[in-house]
Amino acid sequence: MKGVILAAGYATRFLPASKTIPKEMFPLIDRPAIDFIVQEMVDSGIHDILLVSSRRKKVMEDYFDREIELSSAFSKSNEIEKLEVIKPIEANIFTLRQQRMMGTGNALMLVEPFVDNQPFVVAYPDDIVLGEKPLSRQLIETWEKTGNTVLAVKELEEDQLSRYGVIDPADSGKIMQVNKMVEKPLPGTAPSRFVSYGRYLYTPDLFEALRRSDKSHSHQSEFTQTEAINHLAAQGQVSALQFEGTRYDLGEPLGFLTSAMQIGLLRPEYKTALLDEMRRLLKLHDNPDNENSG
Repeated sequence: MKGVILAAGYATRFLPASKTIPKEMFPLIDRPAIDFIVQEMVDSGIHDILLVSSRRKKVMEDYFDREIELSSAFSKSNEIEKLEVIKPIEANIFTLRQQRMMGTGNALMLVEPFVDNQPFVVAYPDDIVLGEKPLSRQLIETWEKTGNTVLAVKELEEDQLSRYGVIDPADSGKIMQVNKMVEKPLPGTAPSRFVSYGRYLYTPDLFEALRRSDKSHSHQSEFTQTEAINHLAAQGQVSALQFEGTRYDLGEPLGFLTSAMQIGLLRPEYKTALLDEMRRLLKLHDNPDNENSG
C-alpha cells in the first residue's frame, strides 16, 4: 500500500512565517511536523509516499534527502548519535506539484497514476496522531475487514462540530457504516458528533467518484472530496473508524503551540524542566507583581 500527504496549501493562518517556511516544516521540538506523519506511515508498513506540494515547498523534499556533508563531518568526528539523528527515513519519498490551489479534490485526482489502482492512505499535515498503534495501521486493518474507504473519526462536543466534516453513521460501534458526510454543519444541524480528522484510506473507486463530482462542480468554490465520499457512501462503500490515540491539532497557531508543549511533555529529557517552567509562568500570570521579585 502507498501513502499520500497533501501539503500544497498556503497555510495563511501562519503568515508571515509561512511565506517562506512551509508550515509542515515548523519544528515540534526538534522534528518538523511532516516527519511525524511520514514516520507513522513507515511504522504502518507504507514505504512509498507521495508529497503533494507546491513551488514554495522544495525544502520538504530536501529534508527527506540524504545529507552527505553532515554525514561525512559526523563520521570523521565519530559523533554516532548525530549520525543516527540525520539518517534518512526508510521510505521512498516522491513529490508532485499541485500547480494551482484548486482544493483537495483536485489534489487527489492528481495522485491516481501514483497509487496504481490500489488502496492508499491519505494524510493532512494539520493532524498528528500519536498512540500505541499508528493510525495508518488502524485504517489498513479496518479496510482489511470491510473492503471500504475508511475515515478516521472522533467524537467531539457540540460546539466544535462546525469546524469539521461530520459523518452521519448508519450504526454504532468502533467501526461504523457511513450514510454521508456533512462539511462544517451549521450549529444544531450536525447529523452526529463524529468528526472526520485528517486521515483517510481510499479505495481506487474514489477516482471515478471524483471525476463525477468534478463534472458537476462549478469551480467557483474549492473542490473538495466530500461529494465523492458521499457518492461512495450511498453505495455502502464508506466506513468510519473511531481510532485510538491522541490527536494534535496543527491547523492553527494556538493548536500548534499547545501541541508542541504536549509533545515536549512526552520527551523524558524535557518533561521535568518544561513542567517547572509552565508552573512558573502560571504563577507569574496569576501574580504579575512577582515578575521582578527576588
